Amino acid sequence: MQTLICGSLAFDTIMVFPDHFERHILPEKIHMLNVAFLVPEMRREFGGTAGNIAYNLNLLGGEPLIMATVGDDFGAYAERLAALGIKADHVRRIPGSYTAQAFITTDLSDNQITAFHPGAMNHSHENSVTDARDVALAIIAPDGRDGMFRHAQELHEAGIPFLFDPGQGLPMFDGEELMHFIRMADWLAANDYEAQLMQEKTGRTMEALAREVKALVLTRGGAGSTIYADDQCYDIPCVAADAVVDPTGCGDAYRAGLVYGIRHGWDWQQTGQLASLMGAIKITSRGGQNHAPTKTEIMQRYSKAFGSEIIL
Repeated sequence: MQTLICGSLAFDTIMVFPDHFERHILPEKIHMLNVAFLVPEMRREFGGTAGNIAYNLNLLGGEPLIMATVGDDFGAYAERLAALGIKADHVRRIPGSYTAQAFITTDLSDNQITAFHPGAMNHSHENSVTDARDVALAIIAPDGRDGMFRHAQELHEAGIPFLFDPGQGLPMFDGEELMHFIRMADWLAANDYEAQLMQEKTGRTMEALAREVKALVLTRGGAGSTIYADDQCYDIPCVAADAVVDPTGCGDAYRAGLVYGIRHGWDWQQTGQLASLMGAIKITSRGGQNHAPTKTEIMQRYSKAFGSEIIL
């Protein structure tokens, strides 16, 4: 059975600013911000939430099935997915549009400033979950607003459990809309910034939101993560990375670990630990899809980090 991944496919143009943003942004002038960052280093990567999650789940031996909308420029990405053996049966091309594009500038503190052009992603509602077959689990990742609504509703009506990960899409929804998503979802994931925004929009505490789902996963980057489930808090440590190179896509790698653990019925501690490890593996490489550990290497890294064994 497959894991349906509803989200974006995008090209990421990643630039590195060899300094710190805070040294060039004057707080008292934030209302009239006009800054330029010289970025000697630039590269173009394959990305998007659905693409990154599927890539990492594929590394783990999962069965990702992507549902997304793309533009006329998608050719090279389509070839890549085919070469990796990642199913793209429900990747729909929207004529006359661009594939979503993210322009990301990262500073020496791993802070990021991103400009995002949604392009074909705005047509994600033209895909229907009911067209997918043999789906045991799904994730709703950032995508077009109408598509996120449609896919969540269709999954709920079909009785297919899903993880709701609003991510960068949070600003598109008000508190009532977020609660509508959360009440349909089985699991909820957010980083610490997104969690704060979610609490402000819904007027609910994290504990209250956690009671609406089977588990709420809160990530804090280098400070680790917490999983609220079964009336308990599971503290998941951050795995020390061999090198901190690029945070782009680390959250997606973490979520691939989550859905793998959920799909295979693992307990929350073990699931969170795999997710944390996937984020640590990803951060050692530039871009969201350039790390390529084997399953054996992942299992060995897990054993070294946590002193216990997993089988993928």
